Amino acid sequence: MPDIRDVAQYAGCSIATVSRAINAPEQVRPQMRARVEAAIAALKFRPNSLGRQLRGERTGLIGVMLPTLSNPVFADCVEGIEAALAGTDSRVLLVTTQYDPDRERNAIETLLRQRVDGLLLTLADAGRNSLLADFAAEGVPYQLLYNDTPNQPCVSVDNRRAAADGVAMLIAQGHRDIAMVTGALHASDRAQRRYEGYRDAMQAAGLTPWPAVEVDFNVGAHAESMREALTRGTDSRWHPTALFCSNDLLALGVMRALRQTGMRIPEDISILGFDGLVFGELTAPTLATVRQPSAEIGRRAAQRLLAHIGGQDAAGQALILAHEVRMGGTVRPC
Repeated sequence: MPDIRDVAQYAGCSIATVSRAINAPEQVRPQMRARVEAAIAALKFRPNSLGRQLRGERTGLIGVMLPTLSNPVFADCVEGIEAALAGTDSRVLLVTTQYDPDRERNAIETLLRQRVDGLLLTLADAGRNSLLADFAAEGVPYQLLYNDTPNQPCVSVDNRRAAADGVAMLIAQGHRDIAMVTGALHASDRAQRRYEGYRDAMQAAGLTPWPAVEVDFNVGAHAESMREALTRGTDSRWHPTALFCSNDLLALGVMRALRQTGMRIPEDISILGFDGLVFGELTAPTLATVRQPSAEIGRRAAQRLLAHIGGQDAAGQALILAHEVRMGGTVRPC
């Protein structure tokens, strides 16, 4: 991999100039900055911009990285973050990754180049992300959102337990053939935990869990492929009476796809979501769901981050908030 010396040689300048162009571009003449940027692009150099970016004066910027804003659960989280920052000198700088784990490092480096004071992050898989070790080594203040990862500073619900409680409710309603629909498991450790919870509840009741039905999170663009995945016409054993969906937005897409096949909800099949979105209560029938307090997740994580930036030992480890199973018209006894 190229290093900063290679960039300096390619651009025809000193290592100090490259460092300034990366960390304080306003201090470098535009022509020289363009040469350095061209060298970085040509060599595909990835500067280690972690702790180095946070050692100067505070900017009041809080970097926030979320998978998307098309799912209202994350918009609710941002509202909680902004509520915590109200009355302070801090403000949000937001990026999204579109559920693409490969975009995370670039997104974080983009935030750090803006000299943010700290980071609020939702990662694809926090347990396997090497950046967290870098943060610890470099002293980068951060909090994870929704990733319930032991021994990491995070604010979340217990995704596995919450999913198990939701599926247990379906079982208590008499359902025995229950399947889980989720986005790509590799793109979300929350979905992985929720599938584990689904499996826990099924096995605890002496039932056989099905493999997860993985569909694209962008349900509107792939309704036909979703219908094919949900019907599984070639498998004669595939007759679920209930579907547990890994989030509410996906649950609404599943309902739409099933209705297009002529199925009635809940008469022909029951649907359970996860998130507790407010507009789930406005659908007909109302969406049954496992509710997590998204605005509170954002608010508490931002408060802990501000305390960490201020030198307090308030970042802590995992903060697990309460969840609840909200009944709705999309579930009926079997």
